[in-house]
Amino acid sequence: MRDVLEKLETKRAGARLGGGVRRVEAQHSKGKLTARERIEILLDEGSFEERDMFVEHRCADFGMEAQKVPGDGVVTGHGTINGRLVFVFSQDFTVFGGSLSEAHAEKICKVMDQAMKVGAPVIGLNDSGGARIQEGVASLGGYAEVFQRNVLASGVVPQVSLIMGPCAGGAVYSPAMTDFIFMVKDSSYMFVTGPDVVKTVTHEVVTAEQLGGAVTHTTKSGVADLAFENDIEAILQVRRFVDFLPSSNRERPPVRLTADPTDRNEPALDSLVPANPNKPYDMKELILKVVDEGDFFEVQPDYARNMIVGFGRLAGQTVGLVANQPMVLAGCLDIASSTKAARFVRFCDAFEIPIVTFVDVPGFLPGTAQEYGGIIKHGAKLLFAYAEATVPKVTVITRKAYGGAYDVMASKHLRGDVNYAWPTAEIAVMGPKGAVEIIFRQDMGDPAKIEARTEEYRQKFANPFVAAARGYVDDVIMPNDTRRRLCRSLAMLRNKKLENPWKKHDNIPL
Repeated sequence: MRDVLEKLETKRAGARLGGGVRRVEAQHSKGKLTARERIEILLDEGSFEERDMFVEHRCADFGMEAQKVPGDGVVTGHGTINGRLVFVFSQDFTVFGGSLSEAHAEKICKVMDQAMKVGAPVIGLNDSGGARIQEGVASLGGYAEVFQRNVLASGVVPQVSLIMGPCAGGAVYSPAMTDFIFMVKDSSYMFVTGPDVVKTVTHEVVTAEQLGGAVTHTTKSGVADLAFENDIEAILQVRRFVDFLPSSNRERPPVRLTADPTDRNEPALDSLVPANPNKPYDMKELILKVVDEGDFFEVQPDYARNMIVGFGRLAGQTVGLVANQPMVLAGCLDIASSTKAARFVRFCDAFEIPIVTFVDVPGFLPGTAQEYGGIIKHGAKLLFAYAEATVPKVTVITRKAYGGAYDVMASKHLRGDVNYAWPTAEIAVMGPKGAVEIIFRQDMGDPAKIEARTEEYRQKFANPFVAAARGYVDDVIMPNDTRRRLCRSLAMLRNKKLENPWKKHDNIPL
């Protein structure tokens, strides 16, 4: 019996060693952790239950039959984060460069299938050279099997991808179909075709970092949500992030006890909006002052910065926050911000996370670049997402809500449950100056008359009371009372039931 136990322990030790000491040292020399070290930091101490430790590839071509490593380049299993179950796979770059084989893909598929059965998030730590070339189409088939599960799991369990090394070619499409992507600066990258192929085909000279690095994807493409300085920071932030999310679409978001009073008054908010309607202010200040303990996890902070999205808590309950940012492009809606917010709203709706929207939007961004780029269709994504959502929706208009953008930003007409306005709100078809120049075009030669007409329009329409008189705004509230009113509204909406008409699926304007 002792011999059998020793043999087992020897095999376990071999699997834990991965590609060997030399390759582990090479991984460390790049500032990167190994697959197992990452899992140790991600999961609660001692909670990891590994699966398929002894799986090996089945390739017999190109001398591969003599190169077999237990685990075949990916560590899979389940454990807990702050006591809550999660499933995880972590690619091991020290084994065949983390390349995906048929067996490697089967291991990933197995944990994804199990996660959907029991209802728990899937966290993928990607660090792979791509398809294992020696296996040919079997490797490509493995990728497709993973892709299929990404699609089936979408909206069922949260899926989070950490890109902690290379992720190129077909490999990028699995993370792309997950809900959130986090990257590590200077050591991770994503692209469909690498710098060498780009140079050959388009004659562009570009580095891997410029083409698909963490900064590129969090500022220019919007493919990734956040970029972190190193592996440890990325993993610790994922631990914090998962705390905001429900385990599955069958569970409510977690509730965290808080000592922050729900009726906390914030007098500073009374002076947040400047007297000059064209002067910007920081909408993040409002968010930080109303959420529990100022704890706000912003998603995609460096992309489409005219829109803010992220998670916070109110009275201990997770909420998704969407807000126009007057500091950037005056808070206008454009292609990037509409798509960014629409995807976030749909995630919240899929997982029963209430949505709180703060509105200060002068309209859609004008210009040929926007029109040629399809602002009509992309703007419709956000409209569609809000209209489709059946979760509790609470909206606060802080200042401008002009034209079609008023409708789009979770208005009462899109089944907003509770819609508030601050006294500083201006709800109208357009700004007073533009409206007067159209209505009183004949008086354009008389500046004094135009000024008088502008002031008249401002008094009549550039306020929240016309909308309130029609019931489009449920109440005009004091800014300092915003947190209390939000908490009360969400408590009232906790058992909300609303269903859309039966359909196989919708046809959102992609």
